[in-house]
Amino acid sequence: MGRDHDALLNELEELYRARFTDFLRVARAIVGDRERAVEAVQDGFADAISGRAGYRGEGPLGAWVWRAVVNAARKATRRPLVEARTLEDETWEPAPAHPEVTPLVASLPERQRLAIFLRYYADLDYRTIAQVLEVEVGTVSATLAAAHAAVRSRLKEVQLNG
Repeated sequence: MGRDHDALLNELEELYRARFTDFLRVARAIVGDRERAVEAVQDGFADAISGRAGYRGEGPLGAWVWRAVVNAARKATRRPLVEARTLEDETWEPAPAHPEVTPLVASLPERQRLAIFLRYYADLDYRTIAQVLEVEVGTVSATLAAAHAAVRSRLKEVQLNG
């Protein structure tokens, strides 16, 4: 395992350095707090490193790590916040082009929210999202379509009532 072990550790380090901002953006979208998002990314990578023997190479390493980070972020949402923050409190990420959409996405069911975050915050393809969420590719497509429809519908309601 010596050389494979070192190669996998190097790949994990490269992935961390290259995509940290993407991992952080998605984790923050899940937990709603930058500090907890940083912890979730670090916990996800720590889990990936400590559980690397479980990586069998059946899919991309990135998808396997994304699953670990998403799971760590999900766990972080179950821990109480020390200090609650809103999306506007953070300045490290650009404001959304349509800020009225943010609360609508936040109100979606978990799978739809995660699919949106992974597709648009992390720019993952459908196959990778399917691997991260442990669903079929067709389910990702249907989930994103349902999320888009729900956001469009709620946006129309807001515009009509506003």
